[in-house]
Amino acid sequence: MCGNNCAFILVLFILLVIVGCGCGRAFC
Repeated sequence: MCGNNCAFILVLFILLVIVGCGCGRAFC
C-alpha cells in the first residue's frame, strides 16, 4: 500500500465525497 498510497487516498476521498462523507468522517 506504500506505492499506491497517494492514488489510494485520492480514490477514497472521491468515493467519500460521492457517498456524502458517511463512511469516513476523518476526511471531512
